[in-house]
Amino acid sequence: MKRQDRKREDTTVFHRIRRRAKSNEMRRLHDEAWAQLEGLVPPEAERTPAEPQPCEPASVVDDFLPPELRVLSHDQLDGRMTPWPQPLVFDGDMVACAECGAYRDWLILSTRDQIWLRCRRGHQQQEMRLDTAWYNRHAGPADATHATFEDCLRHLGH
Repeated sequence: MKRQDRKREDTTVFHRIRRRAKSNEMRRLHDEAWAQLEGLVPPEAERTPAEPQPCEPASVVDDFLPPELRVLSHDQLDGRMTPWPQPLVFDGDMVACAECGAYRDWLILSTRDQIWLRCRRGHQQQEMRLDTAWYNRHAGPADATHATFEDCLRHLGH
């Protein structure tokens, strides 16, 4: 072994020993400081009353939204739909309508934990590769609710 290499190795060993000693010293100081703090009580704790003060019961307030502005929850709806103008591609295959061959401008329908695709011509097919979680991730917020399926189709321009 060369003399310079041995000297470098010796200095790195000494650096490690110094670091370890410094680390042990810091640990000792930390433990001492922690032991001094252990018995102390914060001043705020002494000022806090031991028993809770009785308070007046909160007044009952009606829901903040009037009934005409409330949105139905997902379990109160028969289904949801969203337009999907671009092609749908799953596992490298482009989805096409089984009847007319259309591959874009879909309506994606989510109902009863099933996903259905509806082409512009009104043909519908169930898409087994999609689920409600996929629909929830990709659908935007609802901008309206409709009493009938036909009303919703008209609203979305189909």
